[in-house]
Amino acid sequence: MNSWTRPLDGMNALVVGGGGHGIGRAISRAFAAAGANVAVADIDLGRAREAVEELTGQTLALAGDVRSTSAADDFVGATVAAFGRLDTLVTVVGGQVAFVPAVRLHEMSDDDWDLAYEMNLGYVARAVRAALRAFLAQGGGGSIVSVGSVSGVMAAPMQAAYGAAKAGLVSLAKTVAAEYAADRIRMNVVTCGAIATAVANTGQAADDVPEIPLRRLGVPDDAAAAAVYLASPLSSYVTGQSLVVDGGVTVRGPFSV
Repeated sequence: MNSWTRPLDGMNALVVGGGGHGIGRAISRAFAAAGANVAVADIDLGRAREAVEELTGQTLALAGDVRSTSAADDFVGATVAAFGRLDTLVTVVGGQVAFVPAVRLHEMSDDDWDLAYEMNLGYVARAVRAALRAFLAQGGGGSIVSVGSVSGVMAAPMQAAYGAAKAGLVSLAKTVAAEYAADRIRMNVVTCGAIATAVANTGQAADDVPEIPLRRLGVPDDAAAAAVYLASPLSSYVTGQSLVVDGGVTVRGPFSV
C-alpha cells in the first residue's frame, strides 16, 4: 500500500471536465500533492495550462469538449502516451444552472434536458468507457472517481434533469464496480452537498449556514480530499459506493436543531 502521506505516489491520474477550475482544480492540486502525475483536461486550454503550473510531478494540459467521444478517447490516449499508463480517472464537471435554466419540470425543453444529461452523465459514461479500455489493455486494475451530488440521492426541485442524471451516476458506479471487480477496477462517487465555487455562488456567508448541520458551506478541498481517498490504495476494498460530503445535510431530520 502507498504511504499515508502520499497515497497516490507514482500513480498517473486524468482529471476530466473542469480540471482547470473549481472542484476540478482543487482535485488536480490534491492529487499532485498526494504524489500523482496529473493530466488536467478542460474545455479551455489556457485554464488547463494555468492549473498544471501549480502542480508538482509530471503534468499534462489537455483541452476538448467532454461531450465528444473522440475527446474522451484523446484525453485517455494522451495521458497514457505521456505517463506510460493510466491509474485513475476523475470526472468532475456537472450542474444544471451553469448550463440550462432552473425551472419546474413541465417547463423544461427537450434540448435543455438533453444538455443537462450530457453534462452530468453522458460525458461520464464516455470517459469511463475510454478509461476502462486503457485499464484492461495495460492490466493491473484502476480506479474511477466521479463527482456527484446530493441531488442524486434526494429531491432536486427546479433541477429535475440534474438530479436524475446524478442518480444515474450512482447507478453507473455500482454497475462498473460489479462488472469489473474481477479486473481490479473500482468506481466510486464523491456525493457533494453545497460547495462554494465561483459557479455555485449561493450569496450566503460560507461559515454561517444554519440549514447545514456543520454550519458552513463546503469548499473544493473537501471534495478533493474525498477524491484522493477513493482514488488511492487506501480505499482498495471500497467500490460502487457514494461518499457523501455534505456537512450532514442528508442525515438531518425534520426535528434537528
